[in-house]
Amino acid sequence: MSDADDATDLIVVGGGPAGCAAARTAAGVGMRTVLIEPDALCRTLHRIPALDNVLGGWTDGRELADSIAAEIRSTKLCRLELGSRVTDVDADGDRVLVTVTAGVTVAPDAGRSGKVLTAPYAVIATGVAPAQPGDAAWITAPRGLTLPPLWQADAAADVAARTILVLGGDRPIGTFLRAHPATGTRLLVAYPEADGYKIEEVRDDPRVTLLPVEHVTLTRHGPEGTTAELTCRDGDRRTVTADAAYVSIGSAPTAPGGRLVRDQDGYCRPADQHPRVLVAGDLRAARFQRIMTAMGSGSEAALQAYYASLTRQP
Repeated sequence: MSDADDATDLIVVGGGPAGCAAARTAAGVGMRTVLIEPDALCRTLHRIPALDNVLGGWTDGRELADSIAAEIRSTKLCRLELGSRVTDVDADGDRVLVTVTAGVTVAPDAGRSGKVLTAPYAVIATGVAPAQPGDAAWITAPRGLTLPPLWQADAAADVAARTILVLGGDRPIGTFLRAHPATGTRLLVAYPEADGYKIEEVRDDPRVTLLPVEHVTLTRHGPEGTTAELTCRDGDRRTVTADAAYVSIGSAPTAPGGRLVRDQDGYCRPADQHPRVLVAGDLRAARFQRIMTAMGSGSEAALQAYYASLTRQP
C-alpha cells in the first residue's frame, strides 16, 4: 500500500536526540514532518544515569529524555508514528519512499510489506545498538553468549565490592564510575588498540585496571564467575578471574534496509547517500557518538533539506 502524502515535507526515521532535533528544527522553518520511532522517544537516554557533556545543566539522562519528548509532542508541525518500524528506505526521482511496518520484529527479507510513506526528503537517524562478544573479532566466547552492557549494572546490588571484567573500553565505563562515585567495584578493563582513545577519561581512576589486549578468550562464564585468557599487546599472556563480566565494546549501527550506502562497519556516511536521504546522529560514524553531536547533526540535516527544497521550487 502506498501513502503519497503531499502534506509531508520531511520524514524523520528514528526518535533519538538526532531525530528529535531534526524534527524540531524542521518545524522551526515551517516543514511538515513525520517522525517514526518503534519505541519511546529518546529511549536510549534513559540508560545514562550521569551526564557531564550536555549544555543546559542536564545531569540525568532520563530527565533530558522526558524534556525532549515533551517538546516534540508539543510541536504542531510534527506528526508522531510511534510503535512503527522502518524496514526500507529508497529514493525514486524527486521523492523518498519509506516502508513502515507496525509492531516490532521484521524479518530481513520482509521486503516492502507494510505502508509506504513518501516525502521530498528523509533524515535517517536510527542510531546504534549495543554490540556483543560475537560481534568483536578480538573476543573468542561460547557461541551465542550474551553479556549485559555495563550501563545495566546496579552498583549497589549487582556489582557492589566485586571484581568485574569489562570487555571493551567504550565510554559507558566513565558514565558508570561518575554515576557511582562511592562504589567499591573494581573494573578490569580489557580493551583493543582501537579503543585506546576512549579510555583516557578513566585511566587515572583507582577502581580501574587497564588491560590492553590483542585477544581475549573467555574460558569460563557463569554464576560462579568468569575466567579469561588474555593475549596482551606487550606479548605477555595472562589469566584473569572476575566475579562477573560485562560488555562495553561499543555499538553496532542499526540502519534500515533499502538503498542506504554502508561502509565496511555498517555505518552510513552522509556524503555517500542519495541527495534526498540525509543521515544524522550515531549512524554516521563511531567516533562522534555524543548527545550534543547527534543533536547538531540532526538539526543540520533538517536545514539541508529545507534549503535544498528552496532551490528546487519552480
